[in-house]
Amino acid sequence: MKAPPPSPSRRVAAPGPRRAEATRARSAPDDGASSQASLEATYDAVETVLDFSQPADARLSAFLREHGKLGPRERERLAETVYGVLRRLRTLQYLAGLDGTAQATPRRLALAWLARFGGHNLREFEGRVPADLLTWLRDAKAAGLDGLPAAVALDLPDWLHQRLSALYGDDLPALMAALNAPAPLDLRVNPLKATREQALAGLAASGIAGTPTPWSPLGIRVRGKPALQRHPLFLDGVLEVQDEGSQLLGLLLAPKRGEMVCDFCAGAGGKTLLLGALMRNSGRLYAFDVSPRRLAKMKPRLARAGLTNVQSALIAHERDTKVKRLAGKFDRVLVDAPCSGLGTLRRNPDLKWRQSMQSVAELVHKQAAILAAAATLVKPGGRLVYATCSLLPEENEAVVEAFLADRPAFRALDTGSLAATRDMPSTGGPWLRLDPVRHGTDGFFAAVMEHAA
Repeated sequence: MKAPPPSPSRRVAAPGPRRAEATRARSAPDDGASSQASLEATYDAVETVLDFSQPADARLSAFLREHGKLGPRERERLAETVYGVLRRLRTLQYLAGLDGTAQATPRRLALAWLARFGGHNLREFEGRVPADLLTWLRDAKAAGLDGLPAAVALDLPDWLHQRLSALYGDDLPALMAALNAPAPLDLRVNPLKATREQALAGLAASGIAGTPTPWSPLGIRVRGKPALQRHPLFLDGVLEVQDEGSQLLGLLLAPKRGEMVCDFCAGAGGKTLLLGALMRNSGRLYAFDVSPRRLAKMKPRLARAGLTNVQSALIAHERDTKVKRLAGKFDRVLVDAPCSGLGTLRRNPDLKWRQSMQSVAELVHKQAAILAAAATLVKPGGRLVYATCSLLPEENEAVVEAFLADRPAFRALDTGSLAATRDMPSTGGPWLRLDPVRHGTDGFFAAVMEHAA
């Protein structure tokens, strides 16, 4: 068996050989695997995304804007292939080198995914792929994968495999199988506009099948990938896209009518919208973020949702004077901290290749500083929730435990007891830990703390 490739770096596949190995192939109609033109576009898209200089969704969106002549089906196939390559990158690198070739080119990675994991028959590539590559592709489709190093078989970089193996042990293959599969589409109902039953009926009337999520009372899980951006329920602010695990974080904060609440790392406002609705559009809800672009995206969403109790505020950093002026005034503060995002690999598989031990260490320092600053906002008797979408304890438990050790005025509340009152999952101990195997959500961590009166 050929030795498996090394763990991917920030430049996984050299772009040059893809052009060198290409030969002219006859054009074919847009059926089967795809037309020759859309196959070439797919190779180019894989090459673009594997640069890893930007998030994959941003690079892919820009690529598709530049290739406006691709049809809807071609665009869907292209995106599916790109994300498939990102999910199974180390396995595909191994398959790409089965014939002794040193370079795992974007062309080979895309073809290996299409033939091995994408459900395409080899006949679909005849006349579209050079004869030597077709011979290799037959071997790649039939090759056994037993005996690969565990990190390669699980499609993880070596450093992350070591960390997750220590945490999950024999349960890691099941976790990675779930994280390497595409996420379902979860929606959240705006209770200011409709009940979940009404929203389900509205989706069903337009031919979209959905079911209630098991934990969030506001969640709907939709089958397939329906186009919802122009659906009346979205345009009217009845529905928003939000993973069920993310919805549970807002429910743990449990804001009440008339309270003063802060979403400290608001981003584009997904959790802000939920908090405002839970407050029944009363009280005052501050949405802080350091990105003007993200805050700008929040404004039309607030308008659609019918929320008028939200005040968005751009801050330069966590020690901004806007934060200091509001010290000790808030009943509840949510810190959805910037993190590695390794719990969201179902949606963002590029993160396992873009993150590193160094980047995680830098994030931990930032998380500790943000949590400390956010805590100054909480009044005595108030609630503070710290959350991430990371699987790593250094971003989760370690940050909270260090915070509590330095600040005796705060104490941890048992999330299991809080969860039981809302029929939410209880994961044992004081913290909430969610994952796609046990809960069907992205990977999340949450700690609930109270400022002692």
